[in-house]
Amino acid sequence: MKTVGYAAKSQGSELTEFSFERRDLRNNDVEIEILYCGVCHSDLHAVRNDWGGSDYPLVPGHEIVGKVMSVGSDVKKYKQGDTVAVGCMVDSCQSCDQCDNDEEQFCREGMVGTYAGKDRVSGEMTQGGYSKHVVVREEFVLSVPENLDLSRVAPLLCAGITTYSPLHKWGVKKGSRVGVVGLGGLGHMAVKNAVAMGASVTVIGRSESKKDDAVKLGAQHYLVSSNDDEMKDSQSAFDVIIDTVPVKHDLSIYTPLLDVDGTLVIVGQVGPVDELSTVPLLMGRRRIAGSLIGGIAQTQQMLDFCGENNVLPECEMINIDEINTAYERMEKSDVRYRFVIDMASLNA
Repeated sequence: MKTVGYAAKSQGSELTEFSFERRDLRNNDVEIEILYCGVCHSDLHAVRNDWGGSDYPLVPGHEIVGKVMSVGSDVKKYKQGDTVAVGCMVDSCQSCDQCDNDEEQFCREGMVGTYAGKDRVSGEMTQGGYSKHVVVREEFVLSVPENLDLSRVAPLLCAGITTYSPLHKWGVKKGSRVGVVGLGGLGHMAVKNAVAMGASVTVIGRSESKKDDAVKLGAQHYLVSSNDDEMKDSQSAFDVIIDTVPVKHDLSIYTPLLDVDGTLVIVGQVGPVDELSTVPLLMGRRRIAGSLIGGIAQTQQMLDFCGENNVLPECEMINIDEINTAYERMEKSDVRYRFVIDMASLNA
C-alpha cells in the first residue's frame, strides 16, 4: 500500500515529505488511517542517532491515534471505522516468559519498535506514525475510550504509559506520597496520573519557575531542590519518586527524600548518571529502579484509567510541515507540554 509521511533521509537531517509503501495486510493485521501522532523526545534522538542503531530514511512517531480502514481475515477485536491507538511497539515473539506475562516490552527476543525496528516476518525496517497510514498486527492495537478528546490522546501512548507503569508497579494509591522530578512532557503526565490515583503529589524542581504550572496540573506541593533547608525538611517524605530528567544528573540529592523501602524510578535519562553514595540506600532499604513503557495489557489499562478519570496531556497542535520547528522548540523545552501533529495537514 502506497502512503506518504515525513522522514529524516540521513542522520540529523531535517524531516521532509517521503513516499513509501506499507506491507500488504497479513491475516492478523489492522490497517489504520492515522489522525494524530504525538511528538516524543525519543523521535528527536532517533533522527539524530543519539542512541545508535538508526537507519535512514526514518519516519518517526510512536504515539498514534487513528481509524481502522480494513482488517485481515483472522482479526476479531477490530472492524472498519473503530477508533484505535498504537504505541511504542508493534510486535514481539509472543511466546517467551515476558510476553506470556504481558510484558512485551521486555521480550527475550526483543520487541519490535513502531519505528526503526525490524519486522519479524519480512526483516524490513518499521516506519512510524508521522504518516498517513500504518499496518499493525492485531495484538498491538489498542482501543480508545469514547469519552476522550482524540486530539489529546496520542501522548498517552508513550508519556502516559511511561509514567503510569511505575506508579502502578510500586503500588501508588490514595494516600501515597509521590515526588515528580522534572515538569516536562513526562513529568506533567506523572503528576496527572498520580493525582488521579489519589496520591499526595510534590513536584521537585530546580527553581520556583514551574510552581504555578505544577499547582494547575494538580500537584499539592512544590519542592525546590536547590534550597538546602527545604530538601533537609523533606527527608524520608516520599514513598515513590518518578525521575523524568532526560540528561545526566545527580541522583544522590533525591535518595534521602525516600522513606524506608521507598523507590526512585528513572524514566527519563537513557545513559550515565552522576556517581552517587550508597549510604541512603543501605540505611533505609531504599532502591533506585528503571522503567520502560509498559506491556500491551497495561497500556490498555492505562487508557481505560484515563478514560474513567478524564486524564489527558496538555498539548499544542501543529501541522506536519511545522515538525522541524517543533524539534527546535522541544530542545529548548519551549512546549507546554507535548506537541501533537494533526495528520490531516499531510493531505494539504
